Amino acid sequence: MAEMIFADEIDFAQYEQETDAQAKVKPASQWIAELIERIQSPRQEPRCVMPWGKTHGMVHFRPGEVTVWGGANGNGKSLVTGQIALSLISQDQKVCVASFEMKPSKSLERMGRQYSGFNPADPFLAGSEEAKNELVRLYREFNDWTDGKLWFYDQQGTVSASQVVAVVRYCAKEKGITHFFIDSLMKCVSGEDDYNGQKMFVDELTAIARDYQIHIHLVHHIKKPPNEDHKPNKYDYKGSGAITDQVDNVISVWRNKAKEKKREANAFKGDEEMKEPDALLICDKQRNGEWEGQIGLWFHKESMQYVGAFGDQPLALYHHPEDF
Repeated sequence: MAEMIFADEIDFAQYEQETDAQAKVKPASQWIAELIERIQSPRQEPRCVMPWGKTHGMVHFRPGEVTVWGGANGNGKSLVTGQIALSLISQDQKVCVASFEMKPSKSLERMGRQYSGFNPADPFLAGSEEAKNELVRLYREFNDWTDGKLWFYDQQGTVSASQVVAVVRYCAKEKGITHFFIDSLMKCVSGEDDYNGQKMFVDELTAIARDYQIHIHLVHHIKKPPNEDHKPNKYDYKGSGAITDQVDNVISVWRNKAKEKKREANAFKGDEEMKEPDALLICDKQRNGEWEGQIGLWFHKESMQYVGAFGDQPLALYHHPEDF
């Protein structure tokens, strides 16, 4: 089952300090020995993929990195990162979610819907004892599937950067967490103008990711776009420009609201407009990868999943994505 981490049950003070500096001073011979070992016994770099097959070989989530996820309000950042978290669990990763904007129960309700591939609250399914039993069965199955792989840090509202840093360290050291989601950056600093605070916080996160070889996913907001057609880039992010400079990967989510308006008005002029992507993932930076560009996604309303092509069915997230 998904496990909860409560702020008042653990003494996080011991995890607020960075790794002992003495442990980082090592003789050159140790590094050379590692280089020789890599030459003699080459190992494939461990990395995780997105749930959409067309992205494999293009975007990877590597240990020791930080990815910032951005987008305008209401553009689907949390939906996308929730689906990414489920996909990572299917790849045998241990995931912790720290959402300072949504209670764990609400997050789990949404993730359970994405996991199942249908809307458990659909009126067609509701009302009968059979529907209730099916819903209970679904969440029990989801509970078993996430057992030992999914944690939540239960705190909403503003939180200090030092507390978040301590929680991430605790999860990496004590729980073996390999992917940590923080939603959102602005809940961890004094405000949009706190450039030094933002820089120091992100710098701490990059150090933790490297020290513990985990991947940190940081959700952030962009400035208000000039219009709905504007596709965000790394220069649109709120606050300090150092944020996108310091992290390893920058991925923005853009929602095609113009298409939504045409759908509501039944105003599509042809198949081309109807088949336009509902959203784009825009990779503006991938420090250790070669690919940057845009990925089109289509929204499946019943499951709240994004799928990789027009007309595709929801993904079976309980399978490894590379099995497809």
